[in-house]
Amino acid sequence: MTDPIRFVVIDDDLLDQLVLREYVAAYPALQAAGYFTSSAEGLVFAEANRPDVAFLDIDMPGLTGLDLVSRIRDKIPVCIFITSHAEFALEGFKHSALDYILKPLTAERFALCVQRIKDYLAIRRKAAAYEVLVEKESLVIKEGHSHIKLPQHDIIYLEAMQDYTRVVTEHKNYMTLATFTGLLERLPGKKFLRVHRSYAVAVHKVREQHTDKLICGNTTIPIGKTYRSVVAQMKF
Repeated sequence: MTDPIRFVVIDDDLLDQLVLREYVAAYPALQAAGYFTSSAEGLVFAEANRPDVAFLDIDMPGLTGLDLVSRIRDKIPVCIFITSHAEFALEGFKHSALDYILKPLTAERFALCVQRIKDYLAIRRKAAAYEVLVEKESLVIKEGHSHIKLPQHDIIYLEAMQDYTRVVTEHKNYMTLATFTGLLERLPGKKFLRVHRSYAVAVHKVREQHTDKLICGNTTIPIGKTYRSVVAQMKF
């Protein structure tokens, strides 16, 4: 049995809170610690109770979501922004947010967020460090006392998760302690392409190319606006 994931919600819009409550109900592992419409009250609670996750709006009276993150980031492992303001996304990630979701929240988007939370907390809770070495045609991943030699050809994409990187293959995902940028710099540039702040794809795994997304295996990978001109020049 896995440990419950305790969370707090701080959002001054009650209707948006109700939507989140509905989606949370589908995940027994998520355990509500508290819901707050006042950012000041939510801050006091979060600092005192230290849940695993904070779901935050950005534009709130008094303390904004960005203000809250700067105060609680060293106390709460995961901060997620759910907001109507796309223009604060970059600043949100600079505050080490694990995810940034634009309203209206959907069940599909929330499912992706929950999986990211579970993966991130899982690696934090493991006693053994996951390390990775880059060889010419493979990655050697240290998982506890074992060493797994993963052919680079099997990798579908890489995903940034704060200080960790998730390496995704068809059959299994691997969490490593390597930073996303650091690992990507050591991989062959002709084989792996960064397409988003949080994603890099294996070029040979791209099945479909669209203006704002790529289909890699069975996964849709978003293309960040700053990367679209580079991706558009690629022939997958």
